Amino acid sequence: MKSSPEVRVYFLYCFVASQPIFAHPLPKHTGPYAVGAIDIEAPVSPARAIDPARFKGTNNKAFELQSVLFTLYYPTTYAAASSSRTRRHTWIPKPLWLRAKGYARAAHISNWVTDAIFSGAIRALVGSITIPAAVDAPLSDHASRESKFATSWDKEETKQQVLSKGLSGHPVIIFSHGTVSSRTDYSHYAGELAARGYVVAMLEHRDGSCPGSVIMRQGQPDQIRLLFDESKVETPDGKKFSTEDFHNAQLNFREAEIEETVRVLKMINLGEGAKVFEQNPRSEGRGLPNWTGRLNTDEMIVAGHSYGATGALRALRNGPNAKRPFKGAIILDPGKQSGPLNKDIDVPILVVHSNSWSSHTSIFYGRAHFDTVKDIVESNNARGNPSWFMTSLGTSHPSVTDAPLLEPFLLSFTTGATIDVYQGLRQYVHVAEDFLAFLSDGKERGLLAEKAEFPQYDAGAGLGMWKPGQGDDQKAWEEKGEWWDWRSYWQIHVSPVK
Repeated sequence: MKSSPEVRVYFLYCFVASQPIFAHPLPKHTGPYAVGAIDIEAPVSPARAIDPARFKGTNNKAFELQSVLFTLYYPTTYAAASSSRTRRHTWIPKPLWLRAKGYARAAHISNWVTDAIFSGAIRALVGSITIPAAVDAPLSDHASRESKFATSWDKEETKQQVLSKGLSGHPVIIFSHGTVSSRTDYSHYAGELAARGYVVAMLEHRDGSCPGSVIMRQGQPDQIRLLFDESKVETPDGKKFSTEDFHNAQLNFREAEIEETVRVLKMINLGEGAKVFEQNPRSEGRGLPNWTGRLNTDEMIVAGHSYGATGALRALRNGPNAKRPFKGAIILDPGKQSGPLNKDIDVPILVVHSNSWSSHTSIFYGRAHFDTVKDIVESNNARGNPSWFMTSLGTSHPSVTDAPLLEPFLLSFTTGATIDVYQGLRQYVHVAEDFLAFLSDGKERGLLAEKAEFPQYDAGAGLGMWKPGQGDDQKAWEEKGEWWDWRSYWQIHVSPVK
């Protein structure tokens, strides 16, 4: 069968423009700032075993923390971003085959044939996609101005002199990814927050949940860490690992990685950016010495999606404290199969369910997962920590990731999402922005100023539906913009607003 002229032209365009077939490029960010990005891998010295588990048939420790890897997304100026000549990060970090093999493992069909098929498919679909962030661009001085920190400050000032000025600096968010994900999978969400003045550290976990990661340490050969589960590990005396014990080991490892990320960010803020750069085998961060005193590392925010949301909740235990100085948390689709959800919380939290997460009833330790999450948020409110629980209508579990932006038709077809992919992600960013502002000034705005009208998820009031008196004023919608009729996009289940 012959292809149509339009199909031939499309394939020719992809070849000439070096664009992958079928995939959309990641969109530009919409905030007032351009976005910068820096890959940082910092050594953990000495390396330490978070759990004694080992890979079967070897003496290699499965949960040994040797280094921590994260990408910093941060605000920069448009002039600096446009003048940057450094090659942008690819959405699939090299080597590409590593991600392919990890995906094949996740599908339980990994062998040399399927690995090669997955590699070819990934190369064709997203192989040349890049992240629209300027690598190693300078940090915006916006927070410096807001903190009365002169942009012409003397670079010879001591650490103590910088800190004595009482500067707050850019708010910092540490984000934890889900299972079969990596630090690049949420690049647009992180970039949108960075474009609004936030510094976001997107972690890449080496706990077996990432499809594939390269552990790099100066003076040491690179190590490959592929996706693995409890079937690949054993106790030091050769016994099997239970699923529950495996998840506990993973969450302990994630918590240690989060703490190491906090440590590195504090080093940067305290004037040790040059040391971080020198120890970074990825050779990025040359401008980190100029970040001294420009981050708010005393009051950070932790966030996560799916398994990462479970990990983010866990990082709030016994907090805030010096190792985990979190004043709030953004929890997106907390895990249904990643172990119990932590209830020891003493800071405000925002919990957002995708439509698919709320609409599919799941039994979670003997009760509905939805009810467990609701109880956690209500209990936190009762302790005096303003917290919210809501559902983003029309979305699916991957809606906050880059996947729907890259393959909108494929993802809508396979996940059942009905909302426009760009609108869906905008909704996530918008409510996060309101929550982050609340953590700063205590003012409930936008969606957070509304009462909880849906104690349970209501499938009959879905995307695009409304009830009399609930956002049905067309004139007001036209005059006040798309956020006025928020009930078309959200159901609020728990709110501190009475």
